[in-house]
Amino acid sequence: MRALKSVLFPIHPEGFRFIAIFAFLTLLLFFVSDVLGWVGVVLTCWCAWFFRDPARVTPQRKGLVISPADGVVNMITEAVPPAELGLGDDALTRVSVFMNVFNCHVNRLPVTGRVVKSLYRTGQFLSADLDKASDKNERQSLLIETEDEKQIVVVQIAGLVARRILCFAHEDQEMHAGERFGLIRFGSRCDVYLPKGTSPLVSLGQSAISGETVLADLKSKEKPRKTVTS
Repeated sequence: MRALKSVLFPIHPEGFRFIAIFAFLTLLLFFVSDVLGWVGVVLTCWCAWFFRDPARVTPQRKGLVISPADGVVNMITEAVPPAELGLGDDALTRVSVFMNVFNCHVNRLPVTGRVVKSLYRTGQFLSADLDKASDKNERQSLLIETEDEKQIVVVQIAGLVARRILCFAHEDQEMHAGERFGLIRFGSRCDVYLPKGTSPLVSLGQSAISGETVLADLKSKEKPRKTVTS
């Protein structure tokens, strides 16, 4: 039983119908060719892996900003938050986590607080690793306010392959850091905008784990960390 549990993983409910479709097409492919059928088996396994929803251990200390996505920190820059949130034209530090098609795509809230705004905007489907994707692509933006009135913005951004953003959070909802709030199909990015004066504690190229990796500490005055690649 322990060996079986080591290879099994929880699946997000949104994935069941896609896995069923892949499995059905695989059966049809076996009628055409064994080779194509086994290709279908591989793709079905990938689909199940894509929709995995593993448990995560989230640090709960006040002030910590946790990564909303699995992936790689591909951008840290100064940028204006999405215009639809009405936060003005002042640039904030933006940390972007890029998810490829092999990353877990269940998104988790970066901080504990109240969802002040939840806004969706249609757009293009440029590659999510491009800087202009933050402005041009389809997106879902959340403005979250902590109990000490700090505001954090997290944005789900569709990508070249991703064609559907799902957001389960709604306005005036109280949520906890690490709580699941959405999912993006099938490759995409999450941006987190930090309050002024907050330095990120991650670096470009660093791997991030949704619900676990600390992106920043709102209570710290620490300067950005230096890193080395080894």
